[in-house]
Amino acid sequence: MRIDIITCLPKLLEGPFSDSILKRAQEKELVEIHVHDLRTYSTHKQRSIDDYAYGGGAGMVLQIEPIAAAIDDLKSQRTYDEVIYMSPDGEQFTQTLANQLALKGNLLILCGHYKGVDERVRQHYITKEISIGDYVISGGELAAAVVTDAIVRLLPGVLSDETSALTDSYQDGLLAPPVYSRPADFKGLKVPDVLLSGHAANIEKWRFEQAVKRTEERRPDLFKKE
Repeated sequence: MRIDIITCLPKLLEGPFSDSILKRAQEKELVEIHVHDLRTYSTHKQRSIDDYAYGGGAGMVLQIEPIAAAIDDLKSQRTYDEVIYMSPDGEQFTQTLANQLALKGNLLILCGHYKGVDERVRQHYITKEISIGDYVISGGELAAAVVTDAIVRLLPGVLSDETSALTDSYQDGLLAPPVYSRPADFKGLKVPDVLLSGHAANIEKWRFEQAVKRTEERRPDLFKKE
């Protein structure tokens, strides 16, 4: 898989992609992640990429010209399965969507900033808009990092134990059950006996029941989606 990200603040993405699982996935050549500075596509002397909004109002708007130049340049080099715009009014990002995107080959992600991008970009260049939640952050960079992380960890070979991703929260529509580790007794706080029993069927049954219980208590809305 290859993921290209267009941003006006490339340094914001250096940290998330240079450590932990994403770093190892790139070192194993299971994924390529390339960050492109939108300002390199500006034709202005000061490399400006934003301007005032027509009609007035607060805030600046990312202009269509540098964005179109960036997308056209990257698309001239390869075919993208999706050209994604990170937007607060996009489709809600879910584990199901992460699973779908993990099956793609090439993804291009555009990070918004300021008051957003020129609407013509969204109408003519974007194939999918994604939101990571009903709140606003300073730009699409952190959202793009979240989406990238969620996708990459699903790729075969990325996790040392590939069954780990299959038992994450939301994979089966449920929150993950409680987990415990050593010691079995910490100052009187004990691990449930069933987890120490060695009885695989009973442990699996307990975990499913706990997942259902936790989902009912904490995210009853997940049941309403079924």
